[in-house]
Amino acid sequence: MNTDLREFLRSRRARVTPEEVGLPNLPGTRRVPGLRREEVAQLAGVSVDYYVRLERGKNVNVSESVLDALARALLLNETERTYLYTVAKPTRRTRPMPPQRVRQGLRLALESMSDIPVMLLGRRMDVLATNLLARALYKDFDAAPPHERNIARYMFLDPAAREVYVDWADGARNAVAGLQFYAGQHPHDPELAKLVGELSVRDADFRRWWADHDVFRHGHGTKRLHHPVVGELTVFYESLIPRDDPDMMIAMHTVEPGSPSEQSMRLLASWAASAMGSNVDAEQSVDGVSELRGS
Repeated sequence: MNTDLREFLRSRRARVTPEEVGLPNLPGTRRVPGLRREEVAQLAGVSVDYYVRLERGKNVNVSESVLDALARALLLNETERTYLYTVAKPTRRTRPMPPQRVRQGLRLALESMSDIPVMLLGRRMDVLATNLLARALYKDFDAAPPHERNIARYMFLDPAAREVYVDWADGARNAVAGLQFYAGQHPHDPELAKLVGELSVRDADFRRWWADHDVFRHGHGTKRLHHPVVGELTVFYESLIPRDDPDMMIAMHTVEPGSPSEQSMRLLASWAASAMGSNVDAEQSVDGVSELRGS
């Protein structure tokens, strides 16, 4: 049984209102929100029995034209459409995935970008490598135990993350949806199952949002952050995929030239160089940043 397809179709059907797809919605005629199964079948041009079997996760040989029709009927965005295609026709992995390794050249490239925070993320949003400014902006993942080097674990299990992210709920939901998208591509990843299990047990927000089956693919956007040393920053993020490993992502953070965020980023770089790049006492470094702010 294809449980990923079943849960995704159910969650998307419940999200679409009849008015959005041009269907009547008479008062008192619906016991649950969203579309009925027969309405989705009608909109997609398939039989009700076929759609019911599909939504129940039965092993139905579904064509791309039917998936296209379902995507239109359920008003899926591009990321959701990609996820639907993936979970409807899952690939069977016969060998375990080898561990991801960071080439020395790629690691040096990250460190050479000293003016902006850069992170290299891998499967399950694991943090594979960071440069100094990224470690200063978020957390020194390099110093954390290997099993803690993960963005989702940081977002939900590290109390500091809720202070750093001004819009924590938005960022945390995107992290959950990003894991959900990854799960569609790698449904048999045992490490993902362990991560989702742990976060579900330890955090009610994660457990609730995972059940929503939203999907998200990190590409670009903005974040509002509050750093304990330099204060507020608004950063742009851009995600790049190395050609030889599509399960890796380079996340770069930039700021608007001439903005207060640019000044804060420069102060962060100065603080990081002293407090994290040497044995200078961090408290003295904070005082130094305060003096820079006053100059």
